[in-house]
Formats: sequence, C-alpha cells, structure tokens
Amino acid sequence: MNQDILKKANDYISKEKDAAFRQEVESLLSKGDEASQNELADRFYQNLEFGTGGLRGVIGGGYNRMNTFVVKSATQGLASYIIKTFPQKAALSGDKGLKAVIAYDSRRYSAEFAEAAALIFAANGIKTYLFSSLRPTPELSFAIRYLGCDTGIVVTASHNPPQYNGYKAYWNDGSQVVPPHDVGIIDEVNTVTDIKEISRQVALEKGLLVIIDKEVDEPYQAMVKSRLFRPDLIKEKASEVKIVFTPLHGTGALHVEKVLGDLGLKVITVPEQREGDGNFPTVAFPNPEEAAALDMAITLGTKEKADVVMATDPDADRFGIAVPDKAGKFVLVTGNQIGALLADYIFLSLKELGKMPPKPGMINTIVTTGMHKKVALHYNAACVECLTGFKWLADVMRKWENGEAGAYDFVFATEESYGFLVETEVRDKDGVSAAALTAEMTLYWRSKGKSLLDRLDELYEICGFWQELAVSKYFQGPQGPSIMNGIMEEYRKNPPKSLGGIEIIKVRDIKNGADDLPPSDVLQFFLKDGTIVSARPSGTEPKIKFYATCCAEVGSGGLEAAKAEAAKKLDAIKKDIRAVIGD
Repeated sequence: MNQDILKKANDYISKEKDAAFRQEVESLLSKGDEASQNELADRFYQNLEFGTGGLRGVIGGGYNRMNTFVVKSATQGLASYIIKTFPQKAALSGDKGLKAVIAYDSRRYSAEFAEAAALIFAANGIKTYLFSSLRPTPELSFAIRYLGCDTGIVVTASHNPPQYNGYKAYWNDGSQVVPPHDVGIIDEVNTVTDIKEISRQVALEKGLLVIIDKEVDEPYQAMVKSRLFRPDLIKEKASEVKIVFTPLHGTGALHVEKVLGDLGLKVITVPEQREGDGNFPTVAFPNPEEAAALDMAITLGTKEKADVVMATDPDADRFGIAVPDKAGKFVLVTGNQIGALLADYIFLSLKELGKMPPKPGMINTIVTTGMHKKVALHYNAACVECLTGFKWLADVMRKWENGEAGAYDFVFATEESYGFLVETEVRDKDGVSAAALTAEMTLYWRSKGKSLLDRLDELYEICGFWQELAVSKYFQGPQGPSIMNGIMEEYRKNPPKSLGGIEIIKVRDIKNGADDLPPSDVLQFFLKDGTIVSARPSGTEPKIKFYATCCAEVGSGGLEAAKAEAAKKLDAIKKDIRAVIGD
C-alpha cells in the first residue's frame, strides 16, 4: 500500500470523532485487497477542496470526503477569517459581537454537519443561530441580512445525487463569498491545525447557540408575498388556478405551501415527494433541470388538470415548471424560458403600475440566453452580464447599490440553470419567491385569455426564436481535473475556426479576466450568425460544461420554420463538441 496514503488514513482516524466515518476507513485498512486500496487512494489522494463557494463531495470517511472532521476544519478556518476581518466586533460579545446563522437541507448528515459547524463557531466566541429543522438556501441568505449576521452557512449539495453533501459559505450581505474574501477564507482553511470545540449544552447555556425557526420563517414569508404585483387579482382569481408542486424530497414544501396557500391558491403537493429524504428514492437526480425529476408531478398534474406544475430542488433555490399545451399535454419550460417570462412579466407590471424605476436593470450570466437582453430592450431596460454563479449576480447588485459606474436600479436576476431572484432581501437564487411570482404570472395571463406558452410565443415574435444547448461530461477520479484542463488548454492553443459549420469571428478567454469580468476558466466562441458557445469546467462537480445560445428570426416561414433553423444549427454544434470530449 502507498505509504503516503496509509499515513494520511491513520492521521484521519486519529482526528475523526464520528465513529461511523472513522470505522469506514478502519474497515478499508483492515481488508487490504486491491479494491479497498483503490478506495483508500481515492479518499486520501487529495484533501476535499474548500473552493470559492465552500465544500461539496461524496459523504464518507477520509480527507477527500464530506464528513464531520472536514466540516469542523473548514468552519474553524472560516471562523478564524471572520475574527481577523472584524477584530472590533470580535472583541465584543452577545448581539454586539460576531454572529453567524446556519441552515441545512434534507440530505444525509446535513443536520449533523450543521450542528458541528455551529459548535465550532460557538467555541470561537461567535454567536450562532441554528435553524431547528431543514430550511431552504434562500431563507439562509435572508436570515443573514435579517439577523445582522457576519457570515452564514447552508449545508447542502443542491441538486447533486444522494451520495453527495456540501457546505456553502456566505458573507454579511447574504451572498456567497467573492474576492478577496473567498481566497482569504481558503487560505485560512488550508492552514488550520487546531480546532476549537464546545459542547452543545455549554454553547446553549452561554447564549452562543440559539435555535431559531418561526422568528425568521414568518418575516421571510411576508417578504415573499410583498414582492407580488397584483394581490387583488390573486384574491379574485385564485380559485380558478390549480397548482401541482413537488419539493423533490427537499425543503420547498414548508414555504411554497404556506405562501401560496395564504394567497388562496390551491396547491397539490406530490405526496410521495413531500417529506425530506436525503436518499431521494423517487428520482435519479433531484434537479428540476432534469425532465425525469418532474415525471411524478406531471402525472399528478395531468390527473388533476393543473394549470402549472412546479418543482424546487432539495435546498429550494432552483425552480422549474411544466405547463399544459392546448392539447393538455405538459411541456417542460427551460430555465432560460422561465427567465424570459419572468423578466417580461416584471417589466410589464412595473410599467403598467407606474412603478418602473429611472434606470431599470436586470442581471444574467454569460452563458444565459441572449433573449433576455431582447426582452429588457423591449422595455427600454438594461440587461447586464456576469460570470456564472449567483454570487456574481449578487456582486453586481452590491455594486449597483454602492452607485458604482454604470449602476442600474435592480429589477430581476436570473441564470440558465433555473435560478431566479425577484427581491433584494435575498442575495441568492430563490425558488420560493419564483414560485409565488410564477403563480401570479399564470393568473395574469389567464385573465388575458392566454397561457404561459402563448405569451412565450408572443415574445418569440418580438425577440426572435431563441434556443439553447447544454452538453456536459463527467470526469471522475484522480485524472479527472487534468483531463478537463487538457481540453480547455487545447481549445486555447488551437481554437476551432468554426462550430457546426458556422465561422467563429471572435474568441473571448476569461481566464485572466476580460470585458471587466473577473478571471474565470471560461472560453467563449462568438459565431458569425450571432450564436455564442461557451466552455467551462464546473466549479462544484467533476465535469466540463458547454453552453450554446442561438437565435433564428421569425420571418415569413413563421415560428415553426425558425425553430427548425435553430435546431439544425445546435445539432451541428453539438456534434462538434462531442467529437472533442469523446462522448
């Protein structure tokens, strides 16, 4: 056996206080067969990286896994950084001192990891609010601002398969950390040698651990309802709309059922998927981006003749829908399409109600559909792009609020991966508020004799028909990162002259920053016809992702001809991408 791996395994055993995780490694060491040695190598060939968003990995014993020791070590590093960053507050105690808040979702070990993190904060003198049971990510972001905390954590692996868990770190404005704090925290985490600990009982007695629930739940729900435009319309028409909802075994039911129910809307939750369950027994991937994840909800929606089927992912930050066409068959609506519909509805409502701000602006990412810019332009508004990841959208919001050059009045933020933000009280994507506003939007267009699909077709007539493509490939194991890096470097050294038979007229490499964007490992190819193709390794999973957005004008051939043209372009582009990634 590799002596370095053996040394690390024994070192981990000596530090891990959770018996289950410790015994996993002890068992692998005792077996000594080739399979066990390979498994040990995978668990110890590297430390699970605390990246710019926090931690995410497979649950299990080892330094390259999500477990109690890794969570404690990361939290100690975060606590040390917070103390160094705010020394004056660190010298105080109670409500005047440093404060943190922690939430967690339904995944395996989420509650245990959340409490372990809370007790590390408490041991470092940071007063910590811990939710009494599972809560969604957007509520954690809200709680940081509402309670005046200096940092926050949500224990979740979002939409990953059940073997994963993770840990997102947040700053005092409610957004995930960005430079320079992300690098500062990572440096602290990587140098942790001593972890301060305290028992739950002592932390409670000293007031360093405070358990919370309704004192944040109720203000959060009130905030979501306050962001609606037409409460009178909902009150009048609520009985006409039926909603089927699935939280996909996650956190969404608590707030979605309560908020929509308070509005008088009839919500039928898929019973088999209502309760939190980290094994996600009814879905392969608990992700509203995956068509199969909505199968049960669509079956129930068809039976109930629902007007819309809604889904949130396990931590309820992502939101997806399906709506019936004229034949009653449910059609999945993509994240880009939902973003276009919500942007249109928000701008339209602000205009109709005389509430349009002087300089309206929405934010999306560099891999999101170009249709959003067309929608914003239709309302004489701006659409500003940023890097992928909602922390970057929140960063733009922060800059606008600070009045930096080119600032706009925030109206809406969205990204292609089913992320939407309609309020400023939260600084991460919010599936709960998106559900409430989508319900109102459905009612509004119904009052005009239209469905959401009807309005989408109208937007295509205004903005052109836009279609998007996403291609991903996983690269597991120790060689995965080097394979992905190799693909990206080959593209940089020898960029293609064309994709899908369409000439590339510009390449944008954001690795060292470009067009005022922070550095990021992203390559973008701008094609002669206006299509944009982007390539980037995922920041949270061992996979490389490609995105394409293209437009076909709706001319004399009508919408169907435009759809056929866009599909043909994307099929050819997909073929070229798959030839490179070997899929």
